[in-house]
Amino acid sequence: MDKKDIIEVLERIGTMLEIKGENPFKVRAYFSGARTLQTMEEDLGEVIGEGRLGEIPGIGKALTEKVETLYTTGELEFYDKLVASVPSGLMDLLEVPGLGGKKIKALHEQLDVDSIDSLTKACKEGKVAELKGFGAKTQEKILSGIKNREAYAARHLWWDARAVVERILPALQALPDVERAEAAGSFRRGMETVGDLDFIVASSNPVPIMEWFVGMEGITEVTAHGETKSSIRMEGGMQADLRVVPAEQFYFALHHFTGSKDHNVRMRQKALSMGLSLSEWGLRPEEEKNATRKKGPVRANSEEDVFSALGLSYVPPALREGMGEVEAAEKDELPKLLNFEDLQGCFHNHTTASDGRNSLKEMAGEADKRGWGYLGIADHSKSSFQANGLDEERLLKQVHAIQAINDSGEFRVRLFSGSEVDILSEGRLDFEDSVLESLDYVVASVHNGLTQDEDTMTTRLIRALEHPQVTMLGHLSGRLLLRREASKMNVQKIIDAALANGKILELNANPMRLDMDWRHWRKAADRGLLCCINPDAHALHHFDFQYAGVLAARKGWLQREQVFNTRTLPEVLTYLGLN
Repeated sequence: MDKKDIIEVLERIGTMLEIKGENPFKVRAYFSGARTLQTMEEDLGEVIGEGRLGEIPGIGKALTEKVETLYTTGELEFYDKLVASVPSGLMDLLEVPGLGGKKIKALHEQLDVDSIDSLTKACKEGKVAELKGFGAKTQEKILSGIKNREAYAARHLWWDARAVVERILPALQALPDVERAEAAGSFRRGMETVGDLDFIVASSNPVPIMEWFVGMEGITEVTAHGETKSSIRMEGGMQADLRVVPAEQFYFALHHFTGSKDHNVRMRQKALSMGLSLSEWGLRPEEEKNATRKKGPVRANSEEDVFSALGLSYVPPALREGMGEVEAAEKDELPKLLNFEDLQGCFHNHTTASDGRNSLKEMAGEADKRGWGYLGIADHSKSSFQANGLDEERLLKQVHAIQAINDSGEFRVRLFSGSEVDILSEGRLDFEDSVLESLDYVVASVHNGLTQDEDTMTTRLIRALEHPQVTMLGHLSGRLLLRREASKMNVQKIIDAALANGKILELNANPMRLDMDWRHWRKAADRGLLCCINPDAHALHHFDFQYAGVLAARKGWLQREQVFNTRTLPEVLTYLGLN
């Protein structure tokens, strides 16, 4: 088990002990131990190997034994027994924003709350508002959090859905009776969250395909099992539907079940205007309207044929949202969308200096393997204490380390020294100008005070954009998909400020963020706003998040020249004034 996982276990132990009403000093020891590991810059494995863990202030004998056990075995009997001793319903309450161990303990002891349902009932009866330390506003926030939790439970991150698709689709395509198979629905369109998965298969023998589908491993429920359509629910709650159609209908079905609803409506209208009828079964003349066109159904050997038959250029799935894509296809004015291969590097990445899992050299080595020309390091600033943010001294040390790596020639990739600087209250930045001036670039982000009112948050962000040392604004809204709503702000005013001050806005590619939302990008980019797609990487494999970021950018109609990190290293050096 690595350091970050161990920190999470220690924090969870502290929370469970808090819920059980254990000695506050014992509770604090686990939270303190977690913070100590978070701020420890040395490699945990080396410290354990040299027997020095117990010498670190904040890590006593008992904690040392537990950390070493977790590190070497990945298991801890004490933790497993503790989990078994706390009712699962109480642990579910941790999923409600604003509820920690102390408040859950109070709710349990004073109102007998032991589940989400009993908490909802207590809130609706006004009992929570009467508790000391809660109040009407807290009660309202709890109810709102529960409502959001219920809505979130029905959806899944695109990234999580991708893992399921990558397991099922190749297996489907390999079945002997399958002629063609594709994933459809909101997943294929690249929506940030997915309700369920849709698979479309072309075959003249659907029965064995259906038998295979409903017999897969990891299924918790078969909700429908027919000859041409079946539905299953898998471990984790994701539902998947499979439809098998004759080969001649495949591309029409694929188009229809890819959607969206608004796109399909507009396509049917286009067909009707030409005396045709479009559906999942095919494209054929509408008999009542134009008898002279009775030439039988249109054949399609690709989705491109479906669009071509309607006089349209091909609309990529990412654009099929009923937001003007059909009209643009009529005029052959669809953009040449960004591709993953266009990216040359990225700028928002974290190392072990703050809350990342890998060192500077490990990050550089991975960027080299991916063929990138540059990599920006932007560890957290000091106010993000929960993320082991760097103070001025540690930041300067990192700047020197980055310069030394560049000078060594060990890696082909060029490292840039930056910082993800907290935007504090009223838009102030976490470092003085003299510190910011020592960096190659600055990512300014909000991490605290996310519930400010719209005017206050908008003013706060605009002030940060007006700072001369800020290069780009990170994860604009602060949302965490399926976990935390976006902060309230006037996005158009912020875009105006970014344009007026020549700043870049980030498209944070972390699958839980995808922020700024793709719905804002088309108009903003048309006005000249520059986008930077960043993985917000905290580990080497997080560089893969760029796939999700590119897909979100494509949904925003973004082209190569509208994305900053498609530029070559010399172009980036010129932009940053580092030539």
